[in-house]
Amino acid sequence: MKKILTTLAFSGLAFTSCTSDDSVNPDNIKENQVEVPAQYSFERNGESTVAYTGQTQRLQMVKELFSSFQDFDNATQNSLSNMFSNENDPFTRAELNETSKSIKSKVAASRLYFSTNTVASNEIKADFEDFISIQANEVFPNENELASPGKAGQIAAGSSERYIDGKGLEADQAFAKGLIGALVADQILNNYLSVAVLDEGDNLLNNDEGNVEEGKNYTTMEHKWDEAYGYLYGDASIPSEDPNTVLNESDDILLFKYFGSVNNDSDFEGVAEETFEAFKIGRAAIVAGDYDLRDEQVEIIRENISTVIAVRAIYYLQAGKNQLADGQDGVAFHSLSEGYGFIYSLMFTHNPETGAPYISAEKVENYLEQLMAENGFWDVTPETLDAISEDIAAAFDFNVEQAAQ
Repeated sequence: MKKILTTLAFSGLAFTSCTSDDSVNPDNIKENQVEVPAQYSFERNGESTVAYTGQTQRLQMVKELFSSFQDFDNATQNSLSNMFSNENDPFTRAELNETSKSIKSKVAASRLYFSTNTVASNEIKADFEDFISIQANEVFPNENELASPGKAGQIAAGSSERYIDGKGLEADQAFAKGLIGALVADQILNNYLSVAVLDEGDNLLNNDEGNVEEGKNYTTMEHKWDEAYGYLYGDASIPSEDPNTVLNESDDILLFKYFGSVNNDSDFEGVAEETFEAFKIGRAAIVAGDYDLRDEQVEIIRENISTVIAVRAIYYLQAGKNQLADGQDGVAFHSLSEGYGFIYSLMFTHNPETGAPYISAEKVENYLEQLMAENGFWDVTPETLDAISEDIAAAFDFNVEQAAQ
């Protein structure tokens, strides 16, 4: 992971950005004082310019939909699908029903990866509808049946039960962890932080001149950056200005939750702070009109978020392997289901050196086919789990042992 200055933790820091030729020449140095606040707090004329209501709403939608995957008495395929697309007033909160926003509309919908690939976008959306169908039509009817190879039902997992399809997959876990990539990472890395979105149309000129959107207190570029921020930090349980104070305590169920888990690993300690600092510096750079500095932060964010997804994919594959060896099938299937979702999310990562995912969609599909071969998790071998783990790690700057801790 790229490192950023640890001294950026205090308020009002003046960050000097300089670009030059081969030698330091005062004539070709661009000096731009960028004030980086201690918290993610930016104002114009004494009022906040930060807004990401739409992202918070979508995170709330995901949370309610995920919970409904376990509502055996009331949920149906139609009710779950309605939550996914926000149709027919499916939510318990009126403000979610009243908004035109939905989860589905932003799945596999980034400018960089899907604006010219609607076929792939629709196929990915259909995958999430399939997870809903599996839960409603295979798992729900077999709630009180014992699962076995080829048969959906319940399986003991320690002192509780897990509900799986005939191949051992928990559809709710695949759905939620898959959204970490298909919704959250894709929108952050490949949409809102892309030059195509940040610099679209007259955004550069309007930002330089301080022209705000009609009826708003922010420029379009500021708002696009904040929307990216909101997908990671927008859960209502996360303090808007200083999210890392609740790094392991928030109610978030998507990406932010796993930043805490990875940050707790000594091999990746600091990833949460680095990412938060990069979001602050990039936003401050936008205010100052330093777009080179802004884009440097985008690279840090892309690398770190991609790394978190890869680390958790390997972590759950290795946990599942060890749990299978201990005869804890139900616990292992839960881990492998989470791993399945994180593997799915790998196709939405963004390698700043190549401008493409660290792991291609074709490779992701191959990994998932290996996991689901024959009777799926009932038959998966340690060799398969190790081979996939090694292949993922090879695309990143860490090894399987580091990620598996």
